[in-house]
Amino acid sequence: MTWSYSRAGVDLDRVKKAHKSILELVELTYKLREGLFGRVLKGAGHYAALIDIGGGRALALHADGVGTKVLIAQLMGRYDTVGIDCVAMNVNDLICVGAEPVAMVDYLAMERSDEEIAAEITKGLVKGAETAGIAIIGGETAVMPDVIKGAVEGKGFDLAGLSIGVVDVDKAIFGDRIRLGDAVVGVESSGIHSNGLTLARKVLLEHAGLKVEDYVDELRCTLGEELLKPTHIYVKPVLEVLRRGVEVHGLAHITGGSFTKLMRIAPRGLGFKLDDMPEPHAIFKLIQRLGSVSSWEMYRTFNMGVGFCLVLPEHAVDEVIRVFKAHGFRAMRIGEVIDEPRVEICLKGEKLVYA
Repeated sequence: MTWSYSRAGVDLDRVKKAHKSILELVELTYKLREGLFGRVLKGAGHYAALIDIGGGRALALHADGVGTKVLIAQLMGRYDTVGIDCVAMNVNDLICVGAEPVAMVDYLAMERSDEEIAAEITKGLVKGAETAGIAIIGGETAVMPDVIKGAVEGKGFDLAGLSIGVVDVDKAIFGDRIRLGDAVVGVESSGIHSNGLTLARKVLLEHAGLKVEDYVDELRCTLGEELLKPTHIYVKPVLEVLRRGVEVHGLAHITGGSFTKLMRIAPRGLGFKLDDMPEPHAIFKLIQRLGSVSSWEMYRTFNMGVGFCLVLPEHAVDEVIRVFKAHGFRAMRIGEVIDEPRVEICLKGEKLVYA
């Protein structure tokens, strides 16, 4: 039996079509701010939107959540890490336009009011905020028993956030400066991060019959502990790279859609060849083996060990790697920009192509 993301319930092609329809509608609102404070400089479709606040500065905004990772937290009865993921999923996207994240508000929807769960989730939010250097300035908690259902009776919840950052308009990064021959530097992930959990759950928990409390030798921890590892927060090393004046042409947070996300920042006619990918984490090998998932599907769904990418001239590669190393991250050159509008991933004996 072969598993895929669509078979697990998430059809990325349908999601992209829905996004296109939504984008066409929301773009109609941009004209409402034309000639006014807060005019739209960069709208939906990139990692973060930008609005003009005057003085050559722009406000960057992004909203995101942690997806079905909340179900793993419920099964584990552990709620102190998903808040870190929520912060990470927000701030890692803000920095993709060169913005410095400054603040966030969260939205916690619960099946039942549970002070202990809410407090544990908040601990994670605070820890994530400390790592990112942002302030959590407010939020909302809603109790909706008729809407929110989870993996454990009475423990259901969903968590999302809205984040803001600031950037000088002339220093914003959109990918338009990416050139043929630029290098791609990949930065390690902590594991599965906060994407592809639907496929991971279907394969590992339902198909293979594993439980979150099962110790898995190749993971060197329980399955639940592995799946709950918080998403890395890349804010400080990325901001240091930018403050040093390193020539950076593009930034990409590798989340839903995995390496196809790189095409979001590619200029027309250009693409990426990733021919020096790191060895995937054990969790990805486990999912692929137990679910008979194709390599093509794996590299479209999961980060496969690379959580963030920087696109820059070849001469800047070594300095960027040194900065990330100083912050405790392993970074490596994984590929280059090519003159084909697609992503090519070259593995041993296999070439994966995403148009």
